[in-house]
Amino acid sequence: MEFGGAATLFLFLAGTVGGAASAIAGGASFFTFPALILAGLPPLVANATNFVGLVPANLAALPAYRHELRAIGRGLIAPFVVGGAGGILGALLLVVLGAEIFNSAVPWLIGFATLLFAVAPKVRLVVARRAGDRTRYGLSGLASLFLLSVYGGYFGAGLGQIMLAALILMGEDEFHRANALKNAVIGFISLIACGVYIAGGSVHWPYAFAVMAGAALGGYAGGAAARKVPVRVLRGGVIGFGMILTVTAFLRAA
Repeated sequence: MEFGGAATLFLFLAGTVGGAASAIAGGASFFTFPALILAGLPPLVANATNFVGLVPANLAALPAYRHELRAIGRGLIAPFVVGGAGGILGALLLVVLGAEIFNSAVPWLIGFATLLFAVAPKVRLVVARRAGDRTRYGLSGLASLFLLSVYGGYFGAGLGQIMLAALILMGEDEFHRANALKNAVIGFISLIACGVYIAGGSVHWPYAFAVMAGAALGGYAGGAAARKVPVRVLRGGVIGFGMILTVTAFLRAA
């Protein structure tokens, strides 16, 4: 597909859908990454361009969650520090090793993330009762967050599903607070990873701007919509969406 009016509209629409999906439940890359491949980019360049294009998706959703973020307050510091460190490591691994090896694991990771998200509230309660020590539990959660952030900086497809599950297991009982923190941390990780990719010259800027414009619109609309949907319905939608992503990822990998 040559870059022109049709490709611009195509990538803008993919970015809009991906931005909305990212703000609500994650999984934006499964709309935008294939679109960039169809536009003619090699996988590594498509991945780097995808990161840059989707940065506005989580950032644009943050104003809709400003009350939740204010309530979290200093609780943002630790996830930002840990997530930033993991994001830098993951981006450097992608530049050095390439994306092929990790791509083969994506279907399994998304399937596990969907299962974890479904059982996360019950598991968290069981762990909290048995441990009786929220500090230890918090440290293990931050360690998990670091590993997920490495993945986020490396490829990131389905990261929203995994991050939501991890944050619930770390103790974020209220869904909208967890969703707000997820968007903030992933946005921060994406900014750091983009810096690495830009420095490495891996970004196709015309395609990135087309996705970026759509992602900004979709991210804000998705963030606003998520606040108006009942939590039970939203959780069910997240789990169902994760199942669709898992099946789709396995079919593409076959």
